[in-house]
Formats: sequence, C-alpha cells, structure tokens
Amino acid sequence: MPDTNPPPIDAARRETRQSPSAPRAGRRGAWQTRLIGLVALIAAGLLAANGIRVRNTSGATETRWTQEQAVPTVAVQSPVPETAARTITMPGDIEAWYQAPIYARVNGYVKMWYKDIGDHVKAGDILAVIDTPELDEQLSQAKADLLTAETNQKLAQVTAKRWQALVASNSVSVQSTDEKVADANARAAVTKAAQANVDRIQAMLDFQRLTAPFAGVVTLRRTDIGALISAGSQTADRELFAVADIHRMRIYVRVSQVYAAAITTGLHATLKLPQYPDRSFTAVVATTANAIDPASRTVLVQLQADNADGALWPGTYAQVTFQLPADPDRLMIPAGALIFQEHGAQVATVDTQGHVRLKDVRIGQDEGTRLEVLSGLTAQDRVIDSPPDTLAEGETVAIAPPDHSTSQTAER
Repeated sequence: MPDTNPPPIDAARRETRQSPSAPRAGRRGAWQTRLIGLVALIAAGLLAANGIRVRNTSGATETRWTQEQAVPTVAVQSPVPETAARTITMPGDIEAWYQAPIYARVNGYVKMWYKDIGDHVKAGDILAVIDTPELDEQLSQAKADLLTAETNQKLAQVTAKRWQALVASNSVSVQSTDEKVADANARAAVTKAAQANVDRIQAMLDFQRLTAPFAGVVTLRRTDIGALISAGSQTADRELFAVADIHRMRIYVRVSQVYAAAITTGLHATLKLPQYPDRSFTAVVATTANAIDPASRTVLVQLQADNADGALWPGTYAQVTFQLPADPDRLMIPAGALIFQEHGAQVATVDTQGHVRLKDVRIGQDEGTRLEVLSGLTAQDRVIDSPPDTLAEGETVAIAPPDHSTSQTAER
C-alpha cells in the first residue's frame, strides 16, 4: 500500500518556499502600528494645540472683559438752556391796605363800647366812650383859673389907664405909670395861659370818644364796660381797638437775591391760601424795596390785590407764585448730577479725551428733578448723571449711548 504522506524533502521545500512571506507580513503589521501611533500622536498634538488656543482665547476674553469692567460706563447729558417761563413760589404775608391800632389818650373808665370785632365802620364812627371824672374836674379848675386871670387882667388894665391919665398932670411919676402898664400886660399874658390850659383840657376831653380813623372793619376789641383805662401806654397789649381797611390788600414777599432782577413792577402773581384750597387770587407787583437785606439776602416785594368780596384777611399766610420770563442763560442739570464733597457743590463732566473733570458750581433754584446752575458750567459741557461715588478727577470713563427719553424729560 503506497505511502500518502509527502516525503520529508518536499515538506522542507514547501517550508523553504513559504518562509520569505512571513517577514513581509510582520513588517506590514509593524508599519500599521507605527502609522496608527503617528496618527494618534498627530491627533493628540492637534488636541493639545486646540486646547492651548482655546485657553489663550478665553484668557484674552477674560482680560478684555476685566479691562472693560475696570473702565466705568457713565451716562452724560449737556446742561439744558431754559426755553419756557419759570415758576417760583415764595411764602408771603397779606396785610390790610390801612391798619391802625386805637389807643386811649385819657385816663378813666370805659363807659360804653359800640363796635365789636367784624363790624364795618365809617370814618368818624364812635367805637367807645370813656368816662373821665378826673379830667372833668381839671377842666372845671382850669375854667375857674381863667376867670380869675380875666378879672385880674381887667383890674390891671383899668389901673394902667388911670395912671396914664394922671401922669399927664404930673400927679404920678412916670416910673409908677410904667409899672402899672407892665402889670396890665402881664395879667393879659396870664389870661392867655389860662385860656390855653382850658383849651388843652377841652381837647383832651374830645378823646373820651374813640372813633374810627377810616372806613374799614374792626379786627380787634380788647376792652369792656367799666375797664380802667390808662393813657400813654401804647404797647401791643394795651390797644383797645384795631381797624383795618380791607377793600384792597397788600402782600409782602421776600424774594431771593437770585430772582430780584426778574421781579419788576406790573408782574402778575398767583396767591394760594390754606383756607381756600380750590381758589386762586391774582396780585400785581406794586414796588420793591430796591435793597437787599444783608441778613437774609432777600429783597422785600410788595404786591397789591383787590378784595371786593373780603375773602382776603389781614395777617393771612399765602403761597405766592411768580411766572418769570424765560432766561436763555439759565442752565438746568439733573438733580442726580450734583456731588457734595469737601470742596462743596461739584459736577462731574467728561472731556474730549474721555477723562473725568470735576467742576465747582453754584446752584440756584431746586426744582426737585432739576437744578439751576448759576455758574461753573457751559451748555457744551457733558455732565455725568448719577456719577459713582468712587469717581475721581482724571479717571477714564466710557460714555453710554444716549437715552432719548431721559433727555426729553430733562428738557421738560
């Protein structure tokens, strides 16, 4: 039976023929391994480079954000010139056209009073009558003294005439005659003095009747029947009556020196009184004191108002509102722009290079949301609205886009 196994020599030959392909397969696997490693290395490098780039970009963004945050952003607004009439309101006092306190000129007791508070009187109307027993006695004595003086004067005149007739016949001396004439003249002088005393007391008796000096209304009665009256005391608590003429009223207002030049004769004003919350009264500037009170830096302004219905009362407090003409040189800024520091009132502005400049200003009227700037700014300045507390001179700032609604509000 034949042997099917190949002879050893053929097997060796096959192995010899197959042996060169084995190294080629090994080399091919090694190259694949190297290729894969190279790709992985390149990928790792790309990932590392991308990470570095991302980190650098993020760092630059953070740096830029930090720098941007370090520069504050502020809103600016230019001072707004005044284009409409401005309104100022000041406290005022209403006084009567005429007002007179009535005092006693004689001593005595109140016999009767005829007018009470609120009564309307005419000039010369009797307010009260004073009983003056002492003055009546003085008048009686003065009349008796006058009668005695007149009797002595007549006797002296008759004696002087007789002596003048005797001196012509040399019956009496010239010296004696002159003495008699002089005595008659002296007696005449005494008579005149006595008459003057009677007239004085009679005039004092006329003050028994307290009368109204002008037409008006009685605003005070501080006496009653039987009250003791002492003449010569003119303190405020000793006036017996007060009469006021209220057909027209005077209103006195102290206006700040800032507005003194704008208050002119003929300027109209509106009065508001606490007792008439729904009613307004019209007054007209009559005159000013033309002088500034150094204590208050105000000028006293007098207005006048008709009072036909008697609604305005003397001594009333009033809010006086003036409509002043527009002043183009008057600049207004937002109230939030004002800074109070150790240097006083200041405003932060931004110059053309974006740097902060603190300027000293003088403030006028405060309108709540707006302030009047009297000096220190121009219409071209860029004022920072609501500046941060940490803002310093020379600091760099960024300007926010304008808010048109805010600017329109400021202009109003």
